[in-house]
Amino acid sequence: MKQKDQFDNLEKHTQWGIDVLEKFIKFVKERTEIELSYAKQLRNLSKKYQPKKNSKEEEEYRYTSARAFLATLNEMNDYAGQHEVISENMTSLITGELTRYVQELKQERKSHFHDGRKAQQHIETCWKQLEASKRRFERDCKEADRAQQYFEKMDADINVTKADVEKARQQAQLRHQMAEDSKAEYSSTLQKFNSEQHDHYYTHIPHIFQKIQEMEERRIVRIGESMKTFAEVDRQVIPIIGKCLDEITKAAESIDHKNDSQLVIEAFKSGFEPPGDVDFEDFTQPMKRTVSESSLSNSRADGKSEPKFGGKSKGKLWPFIKKNKIIETLLGTKSPKQQKEPLSHRFNEFMTSKPKIHCFRSLKRGLSLKLGAGPEDFSNLPPEQRRKKLQQKVDELNRDIQKEMDQRDALTKMKDVYIKNPQMGDAASVDHRLAELGQNIEKLRLEVQKFEGWLAEVEGRLSMRSEARRQSGLYEAQNPSAVNSCAQDRESSPDGSYTEEQSQETEMKVPATDFDDEFDDEEPLPTIGTCKALYTFEGQNEGTISVAEGEMLYVIEEDKGDGWTRIRRNEDEEGYVPTSYVEVYLDKNAKDVYKSLEKI
Repeated sequence: MKQKDQFDNLEKHTQWGIDVLEKFIKFVKERTEIELSYAKQLRNLSKKYQPKKNSKEEEEYRYTSARAFLATLNEMNDYAGQHEVISENMTSLITGELTRYVQELKQERKSHFHDGRKAQQHIETCWKQLEASKRRFERDCKEADRAQQYFEKMDADINVTKADVEKARQQAQLRHQMAEDSKAEYSSTLQKFNSEQHDHYYTHIPHIFQKIQEMEERRIVRIGESMKTFAEVDRQVIPIIGKCLDEITKAAESIDHKNDSQLVIEAFKSGFEPPGDVDFEDFTQPMKRTVSESSLSNSRADGKSEPKFGGKSKGKLWPFIKKNKIIETLLGTKSPKQQKEPLSHRFNEFMTSKPKIHCFRSLKRGLSLKLGAGPEDFSNLPPEQRRKKLQQKVDELNRDIQKEMDQRDALTKMKDVYIKNPQMGDAASVDHRLAELGQNIEKLRLEVQKFEGWLAEVEGRLSMRSEARRQSGLYEAQNPSAVNSCAQDRESSPDGSYTEEQSQETEMKVPATDFDDEFDDEEPLPTIGTCKALYTFEGQNEGTISVAEGEMLYVIEEDKGDGWTRIRRNEDEEGYVPTSYVEVYLDKNAKDVYKSLEKI
């Protein structure tokens, strides 16, 4: 029974060992899932912050700090890959191997305990046989004693016949013989049991216990090796992870703040000359106008003062001229009859006049150019930015020419092969494509010449301005009292257009003509609704107006597809704001009045 108890204890202990092994397998599985999830999240994070193709973000990566960030994202992607390697190696080297080993271990344990139970049952059977033989021997001995006592009693009794005495004697002898046989059987069984018991306790059971011990020790060794593998899998990727971190450090150390600052300077350098000194205006003395100044002032209707150059005067910037002023200019002077007619009726009559249609469409193209794409020669940009754009365009055209020439060379070689080996193809089949490539190359070369001409013009002007600035500095140093000029101001619109040449600035200072008077005398546009400012907008460009978040204003012209809405704060303050910055509430009745003008 004691041995049976030990078998039960061993069975419980070995089952606990298998449970520990399965628990470790489950732990490693969850670790691999965590590694995969972490790697996936790292990859998604890296992908999320990668620059989008053909987007403005790609231009930002010319800065060293942005390139370092991009390198960090790429290294984080490799870093995530190492965590995937950890998961794969743990799955193959630990989880898979241990799962198979656990199945084998369960089968071996089952076999060993089956042999142990079989040996235990055998020794118990031998013990039962010994007990039965012993009880039988004991019973036969008692029966033999009783038979002997009965014979002696009968033999002493004189009243008993001789036949009865003989019968009792034979019965006693028979019982004695049976006792002897039981004794011999008991002795043989006892000897056999002792031999079986000796083999059981000194051979069979120790052998089974030895096998169970070896099995358990292998399990312990195996789980220890798996734990070492668990650590080694991590250790194997540490050098690669270290390289990733070293690359991130290297990328961070490659950041050059001076270079980035220089790139910003080059990117936004305008090429404009700094403004001159502002003159002192003495308001303590009455203004003494010259004859020429008086004549200039009198040329304005109703004694209007000449607008200062650089101020936000009405009608000076074409992209922001009121719609009805443009139409009035196109329609010409109003007759007394026409003055009573609505503007839409006169506009419809104008649209039927073919010669004026061409003029109107030309003006429309000019307005759309100012409001939208910009001129081909980039004349709407500052000088330095224009030079860069022209240089980029020249480089792009040269690359296109090189591609076309490479294709032409390849087709020429193919044609030569076809001529030498007619069975490979028809040489005449590539002539049409070669002619197209030649035409394309010629067109691109003409384009290059055109843009190179503009580029040379801009570079010449920039060099002349630099020389003029140098000479001006020398002149001012020698004649400080002769310097009396106002600051040169350049107007700009929301799309960044400006007046490039000083000669053009001079032209803007010419007295206003009747054409300007007609624009200035025009009644303000009626409101067609209201709007609420969603965000604060700083109107720093010509024709725009600043608004504060939550401010309510009047809408006088809705967005025509250029992204700008014209609004009014009061009689003297109106201008354009980005449509996305305001929430517009249009008055349907007021809007219908302008439906006939929406073809502009």
